[in-house]
Amino acid sequence: MTTDFSKNAVERPEPSKAEVKGNVPTWLQGTLLRNGPGIFSVGETSYDHWFDGMAIMHSFAFKDGEVTHRSRFLRGDTYKANMAANRIVVSEMGTMAYPDPSKNFIVKAITFLNHTVPDFTDNGASNFIKYGNDYFATSETNYIRKIDPVTLETQDKVDYLKYLPVNLASSHPHYDKDGNAYNFGTSIAEKGKTKYTLFKVPAASEKDKGKNALALKNVEVVCTVPCRSMLTPSYYHSFGMTENYFIFVEQPLKLDILRMATAYMRGVNWASCLKFCPEENTLIHLIDRKTGKEVETKYYTGAMVVYHHVNAFEDDGHVIFDVITYKDNSLYDMFYLSKLKENPGFHDKAYSKPSYRRFALPIHSDKGIAVGEDLVKLKYTTACAVKEKEGKLKCEAEVLCEGFELPRMNYDFNGKRQRFVYGNCVEESALSKQISKFDTETKEMVYWNEDNCWPSEPVFIPRPNGESEDDGVVLTSVINSNPGQSCFILVLDGKTFKEVARAYVNTELHKDMHGFFIPQ
Repeated sequence: MTTDFSKNAVERPEPSKAEVKGNVPTWLQGTLLRNGPGIFSVGETSYDHWFDGMAIMHSFAFKDGEVTHRSRFLRGDTYKANMAANRIVVSEMGTMAYPDPSKNFIVKAITFLNHTVPDFTDNGASNFIKYGNDYFATSETNYIRKIDPVTLETQDKVDYLKYLPVNLASSHPHYDKDGNAYNFGTSIAEKGKTKYTLFKVPAASEKDKGKNALALKNVEVVCTVPCRSMLTPSYYHSFGMTENYFIFVEQPLKLDILRMATAYMRGVNWASCLKFCPEENTLIHLIDRKTGKEVETKYYTGAMVVYHHVNAFEDDGHVIFDVITYKDNSLYDMFYLSKLKENPGFHDKAYSKPSYRRFALPIHSDKGIAVGEDLVKLKYTTACAVKEKEGKLKCEAEVLCEGFELPRMNYDFNGKRQRFVYGNCVEESALSKQISKFDTETKEMVYWNEDNCWPSEPVFIPRPNGESEDDGVVLTSVINSNPGQSCFILVLDGKTFKEVARAYVNTELHKDMHGFFIPQ
């Protein structure tokens, strides 16, 4: 198969049994959903950025040692409008859509006015979210699309703004042991203020189970965090959660709202309104889950870019959180399709290799502590938090490893101290040719790779009643460009990271974003 990232995918909506080599554990019962861009050109028009492609969803259903695959395009309003016009008419973050040159002046004027206050896309090509009984394809706009997790058929369009004032929302929520979902959204100029809104979507109650009741109708605002600049809110992709705290990183990667409002008129895309400010600090907001209020101590660190949180936990008066960081925002620019065609191996001199970093936030009082003293007293980390003045700490992280992205772990350990993390190795480029299991205690890394194969983000599935943190399997979909060979879903032992089985699918797979496992 090809690694041409601008090639349109082909959907396979009917279930097809995969050819299994090895032995898929019979306890593995459920469906792995994966999501990512799949359509990059419509008619004579093409998207400029890989992230903008219209979504294709894949499902890999595991039952009694067998694997069944199917795929469908997300048929939302964006898909329908583009296909009906046979051209791209809905703008995405990296691609500004313009009216057909043959249209009259009135149509062009209306198009301009519509773009002054952007109505965002419902092209949910980033991830899946579970709210109540429902599953949604999501990106990071105010729109999410309900899907059937079995057939992958597209269902209702849901607008966050009908239930709470958020214009943008993270595609990486957290879930507690009761099934409640927590997420962050950005409220732009709401009542004259721009803020970050943390909200809770309650789990489906017993009376709602099996009913078609939208859980978002019962959404609760947990707290709001003021934006340090009303017209330039921070971009974020994820956040952290422990038993008692939420961690929100307000990084100096900012969306310029005024520039976004005038982007269409200026002939530029919305991504050009995303600016990294290396001279500014990164603010770390620690929010008490019980009170819904930010703790009094102010934490900050130097400028950085974070897309993915790994985990967070509490230990002896500290909140520890792990994140994947970059020194700048060059990663986004590498995924413009013109660059991918020029540089299919992703070997770009501008590539900013990510670092897996650990921060430690002391939550005990700093009264009586001298200015300049480190308040972190944990022996297993070199992370520090130095008192700058009363109630303000400057944090420096410990680097656990380099060139590691798309981190996943045993989610049963979310909010607890975990040892193992699975992820993609991106030492040399943003295109991963191998995945690894990383031991945060010994710093050892075990790898899986195969010639001419590109694995997706790995997803860990715990064995029911497993005896240890890594007792389970790791699933990754693999693009196979070896001549005459098919793509496959790979099953690795979570402990040894050795192959247990693979299931070849009778279709091409494309590079995707994230996966979500639904146990049966």
